Amino acid sequence: MKILRKFICSLLAHRNAILTMHSMAQRFTLVVLVLITFGCSDFVEVDPPRNTLVSETVFEDPSTVQSALANLYYSMREERGMVSGTFGLTTAMGIYSDELDYYGFEANYSQLYNHNLTAGNDIIMAWWSQAYRLIYGANAIIEGVESSSQLTTMEKNSAKGQALFVRAYIHSLLVSLYGEVPYITTTDYLGNNMVSRMQEEEVYQNIIGDLKDAIVLLEGFEPTSHERAVPDQYTAKALLSRNYLYIGDWEMAATLATGLIDVFSLEPNLDQVFLKDSPETIWQLKPEEGFNTKEAEQLIIPAVPGQRYALTDDLVGSFEMGDLRSDHWMGSVSDADGTITLHYAFKYKADLNETTSLEYSIRFRLAEQYLIRAEARVQMGDIGGAQQDLNAVRNRAGLPDTMADTLNSLLDAIYKERRVELFAEQGHRWFDLKRSGRANDVLGEQKTNWKDTDVLLPLPEAELETNPNLLPQNAGY
Repeated sequence: MKILRKFICSLLAHRNAILTMHSMAQRFTLVVLVLITFGCSDFVEVDPPRNTLVSETVFEDPSTVQSALANLYYSMREERGMVSGTFGLTTAMGIYSDELDYYGFEANYSQLYNHNLTAGNDIIMAWWSQAYRLIYGANAIIEGVESSSQLTTMEKNSAKGQALFVRAYIHSLLVSLYGEVPYITTTDYLGNNMVSRMQEEEVYQNIIGDLKDAIVLLEGFEPTSHERAVPDQYTAKALLSRNYLYIGDWEMAATLATGLIDVFSLEPNLDQVFLKDSPETIWQLKPEEGFNTKEAEQLIIPAVPGQRYALTDDLVGSFEMGDLRSDHWMGSVSDADGTITLHYAFKYKADLNETTSLEYSIRFRLAEQYLIRAEARVQMGDIGGAQQDLNAVRNRAGLPDTMADTLNSLLDAIYKERRVELFAEQGHRWFDLKRSGRANDVLGEQKTNWKDTDVLLPLPEAELETNPNLLPQNAGY
């Protein structure tokens, strides 16, 4: 088994995309799946009895099914994917938009920062490949538990619901970044290798369908741990609310956000919002014991020079006078001469290595839901309700009630509030600029090489060569 795992991992190092593994025999699909998706990490190893196919054992024992799910979350956090705290959306789309300045020398990141991105960019390829590996792993769990004869109905439902959430979550990021993408729902890698891209509207309908199913399946499911590290029905509702907002279904976005606001509560102490036991957290990725977040490691500047990222002056200047977030969620450091002062995101404060884990990597939290409902309400003409939601976030930050009282002024106020509340969190700023149609106006003034086609990333060149059905390439690349 270990020799085979090393062989498969070697293949993976040369070709990340699971969809293009032509040479693997069909009868070894699930064996390859488990080894590729899970076996290249030491986080959890699932070794079946000798002479028994992995496909016959993993989905007959609830503990090994949970191990397979845990590895999906581990892969999100640790690998070079969109959700990773090291290589993911927070830093990459922070420098792509107007949140972060980049001081490093790595060519792939420089392309993002300078908006001269090419289809051969390694980050773009890594995100695409890891995304579809996660989707493939989620599909394998869905198929495996459906055919299991040993799992209880609750065990099947909870595993399938989590996997459907993962499938929807990753597709939601792909469509936001790349536009039209395939929506993969099977483990038939030969068939998947021939897929074409779907229109964005169809992708979103698939996302919504998966999340609706996940919510039903996760009804009554309570993770054994109360650390909010396992997706449940509330996590699926948070993602569904966000996607309804993105497609302009204001009523459903507001309804789902209301359901979450009724269950969770805003953490009043700004210094405790990002601690692992914050009452505001809906879902977070748990690090290995004794470690904290990669976000803190990436974003905190220990000394100048030596920084890789810093908050842009434009972002720092966007905070209102008296906004406590500028004091509690931002730090600053100067060079030895005191001539240069840079600001950094200080939401996550704990060192990576600690005797205990103090902070987990938050992916969904309640403040976003208040701002989702505020935006949905104003779009439906509920000015008072929108003001109330906006003020809940503003007041927590020490700010007075908003003075905005018209549709346009409230929308501007909500977008501004999203910027200062959700900065340096998983690319929210970029997605807001893109979905609101303001990317050209905002970034056109700040990015020398900005083009209107930059609202979408290019599909990886290697994927287009492997599967011509993905053509045409996005405009501008």
